[in-house]
Amino acid sequence: MIELQTFRGPEIRGVIPELARLRMQVFRDFPYLYEGSEEYEAHYLQTYLDAPHSLIVVARAQGKVVGASSALPMADEMPEIKAPFLKAGFDLSEVFYLAESVLLPQYRGQGIGVKFFEAREAHAHTLGGFRYATFCAVDRPEDHPLRPVEHVPLDLFWQKRGYQKRPDLHTRLSWRDLGEPEETLKGMTFWLKEL
Repeated sequence: MIELQTFRGPEIRGVIPELARLRMQVFRDFPYLYEGSEEYEAHYLQTYLDAPHSLIVVARAQGKVVGASSALPMADEMPEIKAPFLKAGFDLSEVFYLAESVLLPQYRGQGIGVKFFEAREAHAHTLGGFRYATFCAVDRPEDHPLRPVEHVPLDLFWQKRGYQKRPDLHTRLSWRDLGEPEETLKGMTFWLKEL
């Protein structure tokens, strides 16, 4: 049985270490290929600690954290995430950013991902004033050498949640890929839903 817990604003401090651990574990897989570090995680997750209206949803199985999902108002996000929306003329106060969802492979396909989306969108509705929800996904070429044969993109899952891919909303974020000696920029494309 999976139990979901939500943490808001300052409450999230206690679950940041578990979110960092899960991010480093789950994002090692394709398409992110993330070679995480505690230093990178501390810097990245500080954004959520600083945002009073941030949200983290944690999934537990037998008391162990097996998944987590995060969100916050776009206005509180880092400049690289905000920039495409500012350039496109969006009012950032109307955009709610759904950051990551990480879930251990053995717990996928049980509806937890759907619940993560529902909880984050419900938080946006509770806060009020948000017209859009958005997230971004890494762009990797079809012929990437580390792409597993069995890899299935999540596009259909996201479309079923009401999100549309927006190639006009694009950014680049930097992290270290597995086997890379240093960080490199990765292309990221946003998906958008009108709430």
